[in-house]
Amino acid sequence: MNSNIIKKTFYILLLTSFCGKAQSTQKLWYKQPAEFFEESLVLGNGKMGATVFGGVNSDKIYLNDITLWSGEPVNANMNPEAYKNIPAIREALQNENYKLAEELNKKLQGKNSESYAPLATLEISNAEKGKAVNYYRELDISNAVTKVTYELDGVTFTREYFVSAPDQIMAVKFTSSQKGALNFDVNLRSLLKTNVEIRNNTMMMTGNAPIHENAGYTVQPKYLEVKDRGTRFTTLLQIKNTEGKVSNNSSTLTVKNASEVIIYISTATSFNGFDKNPATEGLDDVTIAWQNLNKAIAKPYNKLKENHIADYQKFYNRVHLNLGKTTAADLPTDERLLRYADGKEDKNLEILYFNYGRYLLISSSRTLGVPANLQGLWNPHLSPPWSSNYTMNINLEENYWLAENTNLSEMHRSLLSFIKNLSVTGKVTAKTFYGVNEGWAAAHNSDIWAMTNPVGQFGKEDPMWACWPLAGAWLSTHIWEHYTFTQDRDYLKKEGYPLMKGAAQFCLNWLVTDKNGNLITSPSTSPENQYKLADGFVGATLYGGTADLAMIRECFDKTIKASQVLNTDAAFRTKLETALAKLHPYQIGKKGNLQEWYFDWDDNDPKHRHQSQLFGLFPGNHITPVKTPDLAEASKKTLEIKGDETTGWSKGWRINLWARLWDGNRAYKMFRELLRYVDPDGKKTATPRRGGGTYPNLFDAHPPFQIDGNFGGTAAVAEMLVQSDENEIRLLPALPDAWEEGSVKGLCARGGFEIEMSWGNKKVQKVTVSSKNGGKTTLIFGDRKQEIVLKKGESIEINF
Repeated sequence: MNSNIIKKTFYILLLTSFCGKAQSTQKLWYKQPAEFFEESLVLGNGKMGATVFGGVNSDKIYLNDITLWSGEPVNANMNPEAYKNIPAIREALQNENYKLAEELNKKLQGKNSESYAPLATLEISNAEKGKAVNYYRELDISNAVTKVTYELDGVTFTREYFVSAPDQIMAVKFTSSQKGALNFDVNLRSLLKTNVEIRNNTMMMTGNAPIHENAGYTVQPKYLEVKDRGTRFTTLLQIKNTEGKVSNNSSTLTVKNASEVIIYISTATSFNGFDKNPATEGLDDVTIAWQNLNKAIAKPYNKLKENHIADYQKFYNRVHLNLGKTTAADLPTDERLLRYADGKEDKNLEILYFNYGRYLLISSSRTLGVPANLQGLWNPHLSPPWSSNYTMNINLEENYWLAENTNLSEMHRSLLSFIKNLSVTGKVTAKTFYGVNEGWAAAHNSDIWAMTNPVGQFGKEDPMWACWPLAGAWLSTHIWEHYTFTQDRDYLKKEGYPLMKGAAQFCLNWLVTDKNGNLITSPSTSPENQYKLADGFVGATLYGGTADLAMIRECFDKTIKASQVLNTDAAFRTKLETALAKLHPYQIGKKGNLQEWYFDWDDNDPKHRHQSQLFGLFPGNHITPVKTPDLAEASKKTLEIKGDETTGWSKGWRINLWARLWDGNRAYKMFRELLRYVDPDGKKTATPRRGGGTYPNLFDAHPPFQIDGNFGGTAAVAEMLVQSDENEIRLLPALPDAWEEGSVKGLCARGGFEIEMSWGNKKVQKVTVSSKNGGKTTLIFGDRKQEIVLKKGESIEINF
């Protein structure tokens, strides 16, 4: 080998060894263990989740299984005569008696959702006590592996953690630089009722998730332990050691004088589908857990790790983002966030946040019928915030905005299959709560049991959030998105279109005619927002809410297009086209804003976090600066009135909205604010940093933690770089001045296209367009347009 090449290789390796902590677009790293949940590092394989704290004298790992929820299959017919109240509500609204309508609307309520439950906590207590030096903790999102290293009394201790999808196992490897230096105890504990047995270096925890006694979000729920009801679960932990000895008592495994130890963890539940009783028709969780454990232990540790990384990287490595040169210092992630919050430049932190969003989706969304919930996969609470459920008036959908455009279409399947489940219970909900005998409906909240009824504890909750029936219309648009990005016509025909049609059928039958001959919804609410009337009345129930009609427009438009693609249902298509043309039109208010209400009423909270009336701009696409400039300008005015200060997930939504308005600098301003440092919940400081933003571990702060802001922010970066519809791909539509040069590879566009491009001085230099299935589109950059036609698997490179 040439000596210069040898020298060059040596220097690269040397640089890599010194800069291992400086992989700032791929690693979260810290100089201390996590004290709070919002400082921990999370792992997941889409079913099993682990939250790693990395302590020295003692460590803990929260364990989750995405199928472990309270409750059992829902009785969708729980309020069979609720629909009989609708005529009275509509009459009150026709008489403009909004106070009466508000009270009557409560009669349409049913039970609240079940809760996502914590599985267990793995506790590790080290015999060696003392103050560690040279502590280092990282999560490498390029391979989904966490590491901890530190020195104690001259001995270097290392831990490595990963959760494998192909082998359905968690593995934790302990090593020490000194022979026989590993001495620690291991325990499994749970907030749920459990039983623990230990045999042959293996700990076995079994238990049951509770039956949740319909409680509200604001009170500690009463959990009922009912024999032979609820979801069973099993957690197995086995220790494999090199040298030393493993012993146990009734509740603890003890490792003494080992040099290398591997802990294997396997989990399983009896959940067998949304409509199967997990107690009487459940899976054999014990057998499944043992099978996964035995298969994994039969393989060498390095093979397990190799399988895990290869499986993970086939998704993660599809997209590469570069935003140009950075002068930011090499700092731990928490310190980087603090520096960034002071207005400093750190392009690689922005890339890291984008990459982390994709990492989180891969890690939390790989179980069919069980999508990522409000906390993704990671929940330490018996009573989690908002039950860690599926909130379907924005939060569940926002979790999946990045699925298609950031090249993670497979992760979308968890949601798409869940929509199919909702359509089953939703048929009953449509009849019993709304008096609609065709199609299916879903409301504000859901859970693993595909609950679709309006929530509110049978009249106890405020209609502003509890009484909203349009989740089906919103969710149906995800089906069309999946088709337009993948061009999977077979999926659309066999599964997607029937679901879209069912959502559209409900909407078609739910609409009524107003005094002007236009179609509206009645009753209606605008998610979680309230109006204020001239007489001082504050309410949520009205008719013809803009958000309802925006979602129905999008639902009808996409269902019509699906019908055309499949060349089916011409008569039904005509009905939709007729209704679409008769929908009450958008109204621009006295302030130049896009009205949220049928009338030009004031908002009770003008800066409210929801902006549901802008659905047609994003995530819908029937409002654009080109097609509907007046409505786009009114949308801009609405955002200006609301301002930029809002909670995490809402900020993620607003970044996407500004991107769709092609205002890259405003989108970037809010993106920076999304990355504003927020102190962990419970941390006491002299000057606490609270509100929406980002916790030290890059989790989104609602607050408290919700994962939707991470996903919304990641999707927004993609929207700033590439936007598309069924006919066009727009390059750099909302590029901020701060990203004047860069490159991206692997973003997807509607029509089944994939984009690779580089830019400088805010101008596209080169773009490569690849087609997955063949087709044509028009590339747009500024004033330049170019039509391209590609065959399946073909690519074209264009220099600008």
